[in-house]
Parts: sequence; C-alpha cells; structure tokens
Amino acid sequence: MSVRLHRTLSVLTFLAASCLLCPELLAQASDDADRLRATYLSMKLLLEHNSFHRRLYLDSQESPSTVTGEIYAVMDHPFATVSDALGDPSKGAANWCDVLLLHPNVKYCHVSDSSNGNTITVNISQREAATELGSTYQLRFNYDAPISSPGYFRVRLHADSGPLNTRDYEIALEVASLDSERTFLHLTYAYSYGTLGRLAIKGYLSTFGSGKVGFTNIADPSALQPEYVDGMRGLVERNTMRYYLAIDAWLGEPPGSPDMRLEQRLSNWYSASEQYPRQLHEIDRQQYMQMKQQEYRRQPMEQ
Repeated sequence: MSVRLHRTLSVLTFLAASCLLCPELLAQASDDADRLRATYLSMKLLLEHNSFHRRLYLDSQESPSTVTGEIYAVMDHPFATVSDALGDPSKGAANWCDVLLLHPNVKYCHVSDSSNGNTITVNISQREAATELGSTYQLRFNYDAPISSPGYFRVRLHADSGPLNTRDYEIALEVASLDSERTFLHLTYAYSYGTLGRLAIKGYLSTFGSGKVGFTNIADPSALQPEYVDGMRGLVERNTMRYYLAIDAWLGEPPGSPDMRLEQRLSNWYSASEQYPRQLHEIDRQQYMQMKQQEYRRQPMEQ
C-alpha cells in the first residue's frame, strides 16, 4: 500500500469512525432496523474505501477478559433471501451448521432439539488440517430463536464454555434491508477468558498461531509498509472474517444438486479467503476441498 493511499484511508477512517458517534444519526433510529440502517449511513466511507476489495469494515477490541471481532458489510443479496436462510426459526439452526462447517477449524456440527430450544454442537480443532474428532474440542451453542421485524432480523448463538479455559462464546448476526437487492450485515464474534484461559491462548499463539496476524493496520501513517495487529486481536479478527466469508459463500451458492452446491460453496469460500493470504492462507485449494467434503460426508454417520 502506498503512503498516499494509506494516509487517505487513515483520514477516511477517522471521519467515518467519528461519524459513528454522531448522536443525531442514531437518535433517529426508531427501531432495530432503523438503527442498523443509520449505522450503515454513518460508515459509508469506511465501507466504500478500504483494503478488503469489498464493502466491508472490520474492527476488534481486547479487554483483560474478553476479545471481540465485528464486521459490517453490504451483502448483494435481497433481505428475503438472507432472512429465509439464516433468520427462519424452522431451519435456521440447521443452515447455521452448514455455514459454520466452511470454517477450516470446524470439523463437525450437529443440531439437537430440547425443551429449551435448539442446541448446535460444534467440534473445533486448533489446526486447519484434517483431524479426527477424538482430538477436537467441543462447543455447545444455544441457538436463540431469531428476533425479527419488517426488514430486520437478529440471531444469536451462545456457548457457556469452550476450549483452553475460555467461556461465553457468542456469534451474533443482525441484518437489515437496504433496498430490493442489498442488505446490511453486522456480525459479532466474541469470547471471554480468565487467567488460565489467557495463558492457554498465548501458548497456542506461540505454537500453532505463531506468526499469524489480523487485518487492522497499526503502523504509523508515515510507515512504508503496513503492520498488522497480532496476538488475541489478530486471532479474533481472522476467525470473524472466516465466519463472514462462510455466510457470504453459503448465500452465494447456485441452484443444483446437493453435491454441486457443496462444491461451489467450498470453492467460493476458499477463493474469497485467498484474497487475504497474509492472514488466512493455511492449506491449498485441493486439500481444503477434499478435507471439507470428507467432513460433510461424515456428518450423518457421527449423528
């Protein structure tokens, strides 16, 4: 990235981020849909001028006990399409399983019903390569029934505990219609940890996660080269982006047989992730495709 472009984006970032705090915009939001659309209007500069090659803004926050990644993005899908796929309580949980499985570290996903609602059980691995389920970690997400209103829906997945002494995992998605062909998406991925959890994650970052970075450029505006955030924020940014790309790839699959749709879905996800090789490249396309096809095939057998 050139110095001139970097400085331009820095100015745009400042202006747009400042506008996010403008009370006159958000005060006009009479409901959730209006609030999310007001957020869209307040950050149009960030969405249209960035280094992601798509209308997207990513942010992350780290506190002593929590790390959070957020993505705001314009989706080229009608609201009805997105709502039917991910906001319909009758099939949303099962579709979320298909979405989550596109993430390289997610090795298994199963939906079960109970008197308290749907539970989404996810097996994850520290490594992106093929892994036996016996060496994975298991997360049990409570799938909250979607909250919806005209032109808006919100859905939340929450797990009380996770691997490496982590807790309070949350994947939250809210979507509002912009026009007949576009929707505005807000995705949040977050989790918490205590002292042991922080030490365990730092151990992971020094081994499997060594040298990996996120997307936020923390370099001085005068720097000739970007310097990307690493550590806990880098980790949450990579995973937030992977889940966003999974949603986008799943929504973008064409009609056809289940096998054809799966192959296209996997291809879409991999192609999108390779736009960011510094952050997301782990395995080659053939390895990813074969690994995920095997993982999808073993779903019914494990259930």
